[in-house]
Amino acid sequence: MLVAAAACPCPPLLVPEVAAGAAPELDAARAACTDALGVLAASRPDLLVVVGPDDGAGTHAYPAGTPGSFRGFGVDLDVRLGEGDGAGAELPYGLAVGAWLLGRTGWADAPVEGRGVGESLAPDACLAEGQRLAGRADRVALLVMGDASACRTLKAPGYLDERAAPYDAEIARALGSADTAALRALDPGLARELKVSGRAPWQVLAGAAEGRAGLSGVLLHEDAPYGVGYVVATWS
Repeated sequence: MLVAAAACPCPPLLVPEVAAGAAPELDAARAACTDALGVLAASRPDLLVVVGPDDGAGTHAYPAGTPGSFRGFGVDLDVRLGEGDGAGAELPYGLAVGAWLLGRTGWADAPVEGRGVGESLAPDACLAEGQRLAGRADRVALLVMGDASACRTLKAPGYLDERAAPYDAEIARALGSADTAALRALDPGLARELKVSGRAPWQVLAGAAEGRAGLSGVLLHEDAPYGVGYVVATWS
């Protein structure tokens, strides 16, 4: 059963070593992520699942101890998802950022595993995956990694799209109020056009919360410093 969730952005720039001289610009986002992980720890989960974007249209399991790296971003920095053997593939970038957040805060409150969700995975499949994850233990917490639109400014990765700001405002509202209906209704086509990496992970979260009465949300942070929407929220 889902007992808590945290939604965090997953840009590699969240890692100070990657951001280098621009690191202070994301200090507020990092602080909000730290607070969000505190909410997860306070829920006393039996299992923490880190959910984030992945390639393709399926889902991929990343067991405890799976390694990740930021070497592709020019930084000699490796991470590991919790404690374990971690045999298998390397973490995709979104889960690597999640592993970095957990390592940064010294997470030791519950076993950890990762779930990569294909960015083109259909909404119904995302919801079903969330329901399955929520059934993995009596008390399940989710750390859900994903960015909102990448089209907020002329210099954004996706250039300026006038639909981006209202889209991100609705995402912040939905995550900040635990509005599962709004998350279930997210359109994959529009998300793709606005270069949203969080659509599928957020719909997994909506599936995990299905039938779970009493969950409330809190919006901790919303900004778009590089033309990309970053949202931090917690459900408990």
